[in-house]
Amino acid sequence: MASRSVWSGFIRFSLVAVPVKAFTAAASGGGEISLNQLHKDCHSRIQYKKTCPIHGEVKPDDIVSGYEFDKGRYVVIDPEEVDKLRTPADKAINVAAFVTPDTFDPRYFNGKHYYLLPDGPVGQKSYALLVKAMVETGRYAFAQVVFSGKEQVVLVRPMGHLLVMSMLAYEQEMKSTSEFEPEAPQIDVPKAEVAMAKSLIDLMSPADAGAFDYAAYRNTYTDKLTQLIEAKMQGKEIVAPPAAEVPQVANLMEALQQSLAAAKKTTAAGAKPPKLNAPSVTAAAAAAGAKQAKKRKSS
Repeated sequence: MASRSVWSGFIRFSLVAVPVKAFTAAASGGGEISLNQLHKDCHSRIQYKKTCPIHGEVKPDDIVSGYEFDKGRYVVIDPEEVDKLRTPADKAINVAAFVTPDTFDPRYFNGKHYYLLPDGPVGQKSYALLVKAMVETGRYAFAQVVFSGKEQVVLVRPMGHLLVMSMLAYEQEMKSTSEFEPEAPQIDVPKAEVAMAKSLIDLMSPADAGAFDYAAYRNTYTDKLTQLIEAKMQGKEIVAPPAAEVPQVANLMEALQQSLAAAKKTTAAGAKPPKLNAPSVTAAAAAAGAKQAKKRKSS
């Protein structure tokens, strides 16, 4: 395997221990293009140097970690001293409970995921057993683990024959929805508009979950940036593509009717439903207001 593991330890549930290694799930660089900061006059790359106010620039080997216990006073903490504090339990993904997939709202996922694989031949049977048992019971493992120097909560999920560990945010790290609920509109929406919106959702939904092709969605911004870089390297003039026409719709009902008609047409033709961008309620209201003001002016 080309990838290198970033962590090794055990999955512990009750008295069962499964030796595993963790591999970063995200592709290196995320497929994105990195741009460097340059001085606009000479195009020299901007440098970031670590300096000491007394001795000037310092080498990485001369930097240590410390805790400020008083203004300007620190106690130095050595990494080896921190390692001594860790018990064998800190090298384990300690399962607290097996939960149903809908236990956690997606907002708790922080975007970091790791593939877990058995660490050596000894762990293969227990690993396969855990995967099979979780699949057949329809459960995920909620656990705690010391990872990247801090204790974190995670959700371990089966994906095919593989286990995936997803990092979660603690409850206290999340803003409560009650902070924003007063700003959410409480409006009685006409039944006819609700019915049309539901019909549009049905038409834009795949016939089955397996019909949705997630891989078909690409980071087109990166593709365009690559084309821009290649064009500039060849000394070509950059020409902006023509802007896509956005239909001007006066009100929400009209937007729903036009969107529904377009979705029915593509469905009948056997094509995938297009990405329909209906105007927001605010935009629709503004357009309607402008239309009314024009009528009053002409009268």
